[in-house]
Amino acid sequence: MDRRALHTALVEAHIPGGYYWIEGVHEPSPTPTDFLFVRRGPDGGWETGAFERGAYDVLTRHPDEAAACGHLLELLV
Repeated sequence: MDRRALHTALVEAHIPGGYYWIEGVHEPSPTPTDFLFVRRGPDGGWETGAFERGAYDVLTRHPDEAAACGHLLELLV
């Protein structure tokens, strides 16, 4: 699953858009106070985590986009 497919799956599951941030695909503006995210990591891999109180907290690092997107889907559905 890539980021676009993840976004489609979340919309179809009726998950509110303010609950998540998907790099390059779904980046709500203004930025919600708290949300789960998937993004590229500094090492070239992918990260999933939570943004709370103005700070990013990486929960898991993944080797590829598909694994990261699958993890975020599990967290939200």
